[in-house]
Amino acid sequence: MGKELQNKPLVKHIYTADPSAHYFNGKIYIYPSHDIPHECEDNDNGDQYSMEDYHVLCMDSVDSPAVDCGEVLHEKNVPWVSHQMWAPDCAYKNGKYYLYFPAKDKNGIFHIGVAVSDKPDRDFVPEESYIADSYSIDPAVFVDDDGRAYMYHGGLWGGQLEKWQTGSFVAGDPDMIPGADGPQGDEVALGPLVAELNDDMISLKAPAQHIAILDENGEPLKAGDEKRRFFEACWMHKYNGKYYLSYSTGTTCYICYAISDSPMGPFTYTGRILEPVIGWTTHHSTVEVDGKWYLFYHDSSLSGGINSQRSVKFCELHHNEDGTIRTINPYDN
Repeated sequence: MGKELQNKPLVKHIYTADPSAHYFNGKIYIYPSHDIPHECEDNDNGDQYSMEDYHVLCMDSVDSPAVDCGEVLHEKNVPWVSHQMWAPDCAYKNGKYYLYFPAKDKNGIFHIGVAVSDKPDRDFVPEESYIADSYSIDPAVFVDDDGRAYMYHGGLWGGQLEKWQTGSFVAGDPDMIPGADGPQGDEVALGPLVAELNDDMISLKAPAQHIAILDENGEPLKAGDEKRRFFEACWMHKYNGKYYLSYSTGTTCYICYAISDSPMGPFTYTGRILEPVIGWTTHHSTVEVDGKWYLFYHDSSLSGGINSQRSVKFCELHHNEDGTIRTINPYDN
């Protein structure tokens, strides 16, 4: 098949987004969110993203069609969740698979939950409560070569990240209440959060801290630098001993990346991985399969541009000899 499946929707019978791709046991498993029809208003809080369950997709190889393994978790089976189960991730350690997911609690506040299974594609059992001291959205869990695991997460606007600047959740109109709005203009941008996980993979070793993303002069990126600063959808991969933090810029719709010698940072902004797609923005992951790297992402081409009806795609990703990543235009033939 060659590249026949690349840059095309992996499945068409449901809408899928926010793919976290992993290579487990000789197969590619993709953990997406599941877009469903809704009557919610489209707004900056993301009310239109009313997802309530998770499916797992599986590919025998990059040349094999994706198979929907079915629903593996639903909000009705998670005691603390009220609604909006957004972008998930999965990690393997201790002979178990850990499905990490953001959702709103009964008070409408996002936290990160965990469900555990012996298998990568079914039988996930959720923990009774969310991870203590977790908040915001878009968890991505990276297990390093030494076995230490780190959870990266956070998202602005509907992801509520800026509402935690005081150390606790600040609700209300950001124009009226101090601490409810994020940095602006030349103020230092909020970075994503990182926290090391305990060996149990369901609790944090220490409170999460913001990651510093620096420019070429070693200065923190500013909030007004919307072409480079972090917005949401962080991901971590390691290549030639370096740590690559990639993320969405949200408002400008790029997938960018920054490099560090440490999984905790600081990271230096390096470039773009993906140019804008059809739809408001995208959410991605990277995975190595048989010595080659691939980028999984989503767009809204299948739905004709409806932002809340998205489809997962993938394409090959190339690291250059100097360690930089070749920028991808998703619609190049």
